Amino acid sequence: MIKVQSSILIDCPVDDAFRYVSADFFENYPKWSPEVMELEKITSGPVRMGTMARQVRIDKGRRTESIFQVTEYQPLQRIGFESSSNFHYRALYDFEPVNEATRIHFTFELKLEFFMRPFENVIASSVKAGSKSVVYSLKQLLEAEKPIQPMRTLVF
Repeated sequence: MIKVQSSILIDCPVDDAFRYVSADFFENYPKWSPEVMELEKITSGPVRMGTMARQVRIDKGRRTESIFQVTEYQPLQRIGFESSSNFHYRALYDFEPVNEATRIHFTFELKLEFFMRPFENVIASSVKAGSKSVVYSLKQLLEAEKPIQPMRTLVF
């Protein structure tokens, strides 16, 4: 099992960050994870516990397809996804309010198949770089979408 964690402080309120990653997941996930070539929601309704999806990714030239579902959903605190296909992974996004900002903690766990074990160090290095990229991309996207505050008029 490979487990990596990354976190970053984002200049945006926790409700905006959580909505971006959870409620608006299907619109936004390919933005922060450009390896996603196809993303299809399998279940109907809003994103919640049990929501299922199918994705096709191309990571370092390797195409993978997986079915995953929302396995944890705590509004403004955590959303978690877990694969239900042969390529087993788990991804957690934890949200921590810090004044008017949000710290996102991202955890990714990958269960290695037997044939992959000789490549564990290479895979772990790639997964670690990927987790750093996830939080950095979220920061860039969320801070770019931050509404511009009106300028205050100074009275002399």
